[in-house]
Amino acid sequence: MLVESPTLHPEPPTETWPRFAPLDDVRLLANNLLQLGQSMREFAQKTKGQMNSIFQKLNIFDRSFYRLSALAGELKEDEEELKKTTVILRADNEVVKDLSGSISSKMESLLQEKSRLQNKVDGLEEKVSRLTLGLPLAEISSLRDVIKSQEQSISELLKAVAEQSEQLDQQKLKIKTLEKKLTASVRAQETSDKTPESSNSEAPTLPPFLTSGSSSITSIKLASDCSELFLRGERASDVYAVQPNGSERFMAFCDMSREPGATVIQRRTEGSLTFDQPWEKYENGFGNLQTGFWFGLRKIHSLASRGDAILQIQLEDWKQNKRFAQYRFHLDGPESNYTIHLTHLSGNLTDPMSNHTGVGFSTRDRYSSHQQETKCAQQKSGGWWFNPCGDFNPNGRYFNTRRSQRRRGIQWRSGQKVFSLRFTQISITFPTSASSESRASR
Repeated sequence: MLVESPTLHPEPPTETWPRFAPLDDVRLLANNLLQLGQSMREFAQKTKGQMNSIFQKLNIFDRSFYRLSALAGELKEDEEELKKTTVILRADNEVVKDLSGSISSKMESLLQEKSRLQNKVDGLEEKVSRLTLGLPLAEISSLRDVIKSQEQSISELLKAVAEQSEQLDQQKLKIKTLEKKLTASVRAQETSDKTPESSNSEAPTLPPFLTSGSSSITSIKLASDCSELFLRGERASDVYAVQPNGSERFMAFCDMSREPGATVIQRRTEGSLTFDQPWEKYENGFGNLQTGFWFGLRKIHSLASRGDAILQIQLEDWKQNKRFAQYRFHLDGPESNYTIHLTHLSGNLTDPMSNHTGVGFSTRDRYSSHQQETKCAQQKSGGWWFNPCGDFNPNGRYFNTRRSQRRRGIQWRSGQKVFSLRFTQISITFPTSASSESRASR
């Protein structure tokens, strides 16, 4: 039996696609992508520009809003001031109303009084007319003569008053002219007083020792120093005449702000007075006792020669920090260039004079034995007890303007720190009798 073989049907060939796209399609797609990127870039730039303009407008709005807020605040302040002014005006209005009422009442009373006086005058005129009718002609003429003479005397008095007023006006004009001249001279003096320290003008010399013929106080028993004046009851800080034991009389400024009073020998408050002076000035003193001055080595020596003297140093820097120190104090005479001897007693000021004791005084034209090589009086300006240049020079240059200059001015050095000073005061005081007796008993 024959089996039929199956017939085979050939499958149609499958369509094959190329692996890579045609070059034209790729170019077309690339061009489209480039155009799309360009348009997106333009859109982004346009959007960025719009955002920048929006930000600028917002900034302008912010500034305008800030200004409006500031103006609103000012308007509120003005409104508050107006409210306060309105309240004050209302109160003043009430006061004015009260015053007007009182004035009107007074006017009414014055008018009533005027009418009363007018009635009295009319009555007096009637009485005078009646009297004149009854008087003889001779008496009437004599009365007229008296009235005329009185009128003449009154007119003469008025002329004299007018002349006196003219003279007074002339005197007033003269006084005003003198006041103007005085004001101009005072301003000129203030201008000359405010010359900087770098000027070469000499400092004014302090009043000298008072000789027997130069003062009317020779018959008075003067106090030996300001401490004794304090014990006598003086409490005003001012200039007084004193006479230390065995010394001539002289004027001194007494600081009576605290017990037991102190004789000021140095003060610096501003820079109009230069302390870069020669030996003669430092020996006799210079400046103004009411403002800034150096008292003079001769007078300081006469004060300290009493014994048991205490040297007080008061300092204030540019930050208003105040410090002080106290020393047992003795000063030799001119033969040793006024050598100073100090013993520290107390104070919140780190001992600024520890290396100055036993040192003579030096100026720019005269040096002590310690200053022959260093010559600190020229380096630091001003006279002082330098050893060699020390940590403290209250008589240096005074700078009150630029901060950078203050470190080269009067200062106090503590270790590595330098404190520039705006105020210095050095004074001499003596312990009271009670404290002296207690120390003697010990």
